[in-house]
Amino acid sequence: MNNLETYQNFYFVGIGGIGMSALARYFHASGKKVLGYDKTNTKLTQLLMSEGIDIVFEDVIDDKITSLQKEKTLVIYTPAIKKLGILDYFNENDFKVKKRAKVLGLITESTDCIAVAGTHGKTTTSTLVAHLCKEADLPFSCFLGGISENFKSNFLFNGKEFSVVEADEYDRSFLNLSPDWAVITSTDADHLDIYGDKNTIEEGFRQFAALVPEDKQLFVRKGIEIGRAHKTYAVNEVADYYSDNLRMDYDKIYFDFHTPANDRHSELVEEFVWDVPGIHNVENATVALAILHNLGVDFETLKKAIANFKGIKRRYTKHIYSSGKIYIDDYAHHPTEINAVVGSIKTFYPDKKLLVVFQPHLFSRTRDFVDGFAESLSNSEELILLDIYPARELQENFEGITSDWLLEKVTLDKKEISGLSEAFNKIKEKDFDILLTVGAGNIDTLYDPICEWLIGNK
Repeated sequence: MNNLETYQNFYFVGIGGIGMSALARYFHASGKKVLGYDKTNTKLTQLLMSEGIDIVFEDVIDDKITSLQKEKTLVIYTPAIKKLGILDYFNENDFKVKKRAKVLGLITESTDCIAVAGTHGKTTTSTLVAHLCKEADLPFSCFLGGISENFKSNFLFNGKEFSVVEADEYDRSFLNLSPDWAVITSTDADHLDIYGDKNTIEEGFRQFAALVPEDKQLFVRKGIEIGRAHKTYAVNEVADYYSDNLRMDYDKIYFDFHTPANDRHSELVEEFVWDVPGIHNVENATVALAILHNLGVDFETLKKAIANFKGIKRRYTKHIYSSGKIYIDDYAHHPTEINAVVGSIKTFYPDKKLLVVFQPHLFSRTRDFVDGFAESLSNSEELILLDIYPARELQENFEGITSDWLLEKVTLDKKEISGLSEAFNKIKEKDFDILLTVGAGNIDTLYDPICEWLIGNK
């Protein structure tokens, strides 16, 4: 595997990130010594430590660092890390230091890589592909951007012949990959702090598509122009692979699946069923089935696998309580994603009163898509809007970009601003049938208190 096998030690700077932690788990599963730093102790870092990975939370050069031999150690960092004493130490002492995306790219070079890209849908699709591979017992490892509810991790090691990778467009990271099979789910404008405009991000996806060899398979949602030969997929319209005849029965969705008409194995497969809501998620299932069909997995296996797919943590995670109230938690942080989640709720529960609690993620994204956010958030009955989660950005660089500014554009009568620390008490005062917490920052800290409250709220 290139020169990765020559290293005995792997030090992760920013190990608590979802992508970094998957890589850490991979090397740990491969028998390497893995350790790292993160500024925050989270549930994810606690899980990593329980698995035997050594993590520190202070930017201090300790004896665990000074005892590392540079010839036997690879240091991996995330672009989110801007300035850190630990990283300076490694650079000043001539350790080999690589970005996460570069290391993931090296892994994909020596595997048959299935890479899933797109501004929306890539986490669900890549996790579903990994789940189907697991159920078909294919020899694969997966590197996901979310926690699978089936195997309770963002990583699974079941061999090294295939790799299933979430191809992240941020910082153009996906251009480091070597995909043999690839999916492009969407190319909507996002990460404009990196790309500048919609045309540039679309060009980034075309560059990603060009990485797939001509004799391999590229699957693109119908309607996206990608500049090279590919297979299309869709829902409720004819494509190379498509699903139709969607029916809903309680919380389950039924659909039929079609393979290409010019395929000598062409067939209609009826009655796939799962309980992941939304037409957009049937799209994700359609392309996942297309990939596994091309890998030679039989439809009987795929039907069973689709039926027992439990989804991804914080992707429409739903609880129904004895009081009749429903709580849904979702990671959506773009107007298109919020529309998809709210649209699914309104489809399943058209007569129920929806309270949305939303935490905007990044000042730049709020600025770039403020009108779209306002429109999508206006589709509920009531809104609690949290302060903007800054992540890597500084507020002083975005004068006037605030949650108050966004709230003014929301057309609801019942709407208000809240800090994160006050939000739980405000939620408890509200009259709602369905509660949706949504956002990509630290709004997930509300999840456990809300669940405990609703369990006790008979």
